[in-house]
Amino acid sequence: MLGKLTWAAVPFDQPIPMIASGVVALAILATLGWVVIKGHLPYLWREWITSVDHKRIGVMYTLLAMVMLLRGFSDAIMMRAQQSLALHGQGFLPPEHYDQVFSAHGTIMIFFVAMPFMIGLMNFVVPLQLGVRDVAFPTLNSVGFWLTATGALLVNISLVVGEFARTGWLPYPPLSELAYSPGVGVDYYLWSLEISGVGTLVAGINLVTTVLKIRTRGMSYLRMPMFCWTTLATNLLIVAAFPILTATLAMLLLDRYLGFHFFTNEAGGNVMMFMNLIWAWGHPEVYILVLPAFGIFSEVISTFSGKPLFGYRSMVAATMAICILSFMVWLHHFFTMGAGADVNAIFGIATMIIAVPTGVKVFNWLFTMYGGRVRFQTPLLWSIGFMVTFIIGGMTGVLMAVPPVAFVLHNSLFLVAHFHNVIIGGVLFGAFAGYTYWFPKAFGFKLHEGFGKAAFWCWLVGFYVAFMPLYVLGLLGMTRRMQHYDVPEWRPWLVVAACGAALIMCGIAFQIVQLVVSIRQREQLRDETGDPWDGRSLEWATTSPPPAFNFAFLPEVSGEDAFWQFKKRAAEQSGSEEKPEYRAIEIPRNSPTGFVCAFFATVMGFALIWHIWWMVAVGAIGAFATFVVFAWRDHDEDTIPADEVARIDRRHRAQSHAILSREAAE
Repeated sequence: MLGKLTWAAVPFDQPIPMIASGVVALAILATLGWVVIKGHLPYLWREWITSVDHKRIGVMYTLLAMVMLLRGFSDAIMMRAQQSLALHGQGFLPPEHYDQVFSAHGTIMIFFVAMPFMIGLMNFVVPLQLGVRDVAFPTLNSVGFWLTATGALLVNISLVVGEFARTGWLPYPPLSELAYSPGVGVDYYLWSLEISGVGTLVAGINLVTTVLKIRTRGMSYLRMPMFCWTTLATNLLIVAAFPILTATLAMLLLDRYLGFHFFTNEAGGNVMMFMNLIWAWGHPEVYILVLPAFGIFSEVISTFSGKPLFGYRSMVAATMAICILSFMVWLHHFFTMGAGADVNAIFGIATMIIAVPTGVKVFNWLFTMYGGRVRFQTPLLWSIGFMVTFIIGGMTGVLMAVPPVAFVLHNSLFLVAHFHNVIIGGVLFGAFAGYTYWFPKAFGFKLHEGFGKAAFWCWLVGFYVAFMPLYVLGLLGMTRRMQHYDVPEWRPWLVVAACGAALIMCGIAFQIVQLVVSIRQREQLRDETGDPWDGRSLEWATTSPPPAFNFAFLPEVSGEDAFWQFKKRAAEQSGSEEKPEYRAIEIPRNSPTGFVCAFFATVMGFALIWHIWWMVAVGAIGAFATFVVFAWRDHDEDTIPADEVARIDRRHRAQSHAILSREAAE
């Protein structure tokens, strides 16, 4: 009846996962209880869970990423603590648990922290920057988010029911084949990523269509903000690369479930085919993560320097060059696997070439700051910290693009340090810059500046203390994924790295305190103008938070930095503005389709992992029925009356004019 699922699947004999899952369960129950007791459940269902508003979905993506960051960082703390203690001994994590920890850490941080964070920021900001009312496919947008949440849920269920993969964050065969991983850990990995991968692909299609086909009047491609360009490049990569991941994992599922031999050398398959396919997705994935961060830094640096972005067109060219070149470097991930000197040389050169457009971006950011009236507020601090850190990570990447160097450093902690140098210094710092920068637009009040700066310095110093020692350890010969070791010279460096992880934990604690304090002091931090940073692009032209319809009138753009031009014209006209004629606006109707689909996807995923075939059938029928009901819906739009549109817009205009008049008087 329940397939392979028995009471033995619950790790009663392992205190760490039981205590962790108990704490998480209590936190979830307490939150749900508070929501029900306070009567917030109808509001949550109506305004958030069933929402198809791109802004709410963007906020939910970001919230999912921040929650999963806590989960993924707890794994990182356990790894650093384990390695600092495990000289000539086993430490406190048994080998099978340690293997699950490092596999879960990589999987969660890439797929359920970095990806949702960036997709959330793109979802929230891009339609506003394009001057439009929503994304191309609002309900599909909701489906994409909830499928991503399903994947995250399945990964966390593995903490307490069964186990997670012990194969690393990429499940290389033959280790991931049934003969060597007979448990359900690899199945949890495969089904969670298959489901969330579909959600990511849906998001990519949606955002590509939005940027290419839905822009306000006058918003030509070369008038789009830089973040819209990096969004376009990122989602083109998603549309091209994620089907490769889905197909590759599907082949591994067929190997495990139906006895196929796609990746079994002795049965006619080819293990190296998995390596080629997974890295044909995997290296573009690095740029899928970092390109949105580049767009965020472009917006932040331009705004806080009080200048247009230097070399805008060269930035566009560099972005699209990275988009293309990212598909031409995947083989540098297996220089040591015998492809031959000619092939290694070609891919080594391609890897060095891709550093050129990235360098163009860094110089353009520096030239944007040069001569500007720079304001060193928290979003800009994250951007400056990124430039210094990412340059170091990029240089070590170019170093490892040399095949002989890769032979020496392959699979060492030097590689781990490089990867984190790029992902933390690039992606996470970019995510935090964007989160701080657009938070007042999303919620109507700023984040506390003091705690934000404290969090930044803890993260920056903690990163260097945590990961610079790993470069040294890699050069000393320490390989990654070691549960214990017998070389005394390594231990001091590992202890320093553990101290760095503790500093990063302080940074996360400051971010939590910052959010709590900001909510409590929201009246003092309130943004009345919709433009708290003196911004340059159209998201700052509307209220904070924006109304459901975004703009009472779709703006007409005549050049780059559209909102900056609007403000200049408004100052010159000094109140001689004609009264507009307001009209009713149609917006997409909320739909539970995404949430219901995710529910049935969770049921199906869990059932497939544990071979509960009747439950698979129930989940499939439910998902199909959901799509049928959605396809036959009668009404898919709501109407906001003209007087409501007028009330919101007039209030915003009055506040903006009052602020402008006060500033002019000063």
